[in-house]
Amino acid sequence: MATLNLWADDLEAASAWYTTVLGTEPYYVVPGGYVEFRVGDHEDELGIIARSYSPRPQPASPGGAIVNWHVDDVRAAFARLLELGATEYEGVVERGNGEGFVTASVVDPFGNVLGIMQNPHYLEMLRR
Repeated sequence: MATLNLWADDLEAASAWYTTVLGTEPYYVVPGGYVEFRVGDHEDELGIIARSYSPRPQPASPGGAIVNWHVDDVRAAFARLLELGATEYEGVVERGNGEGFVTASVVDPFGNVLGIMQNPHYLEMLRR
């Protein structure tokens, strides 16, 4: 993955919300059109595009692929996202028969699904 792009009707509000969630300002801004953040251990790109630039109408309800961002504590991250105004898409789920895979997902205030995950394989990869 190089960049994950999300859509927002109110780009300024989305930029402010994700600045709070991520704890960092966007590093690249096209006023009124696009903001981009560097996220995580590999500084992956999270871009937010003004929905008016969408080449096609966006669905009325959230859905589609879910990209999971690795977090150290899914339960704490899930609770924080809900406190910041996201809504539950799928609550905390233990996966993999007790092997340490835990996921959850929310809908951000702009209608995008945001997944979070604890993944021991991801941590193993970081140690290499």
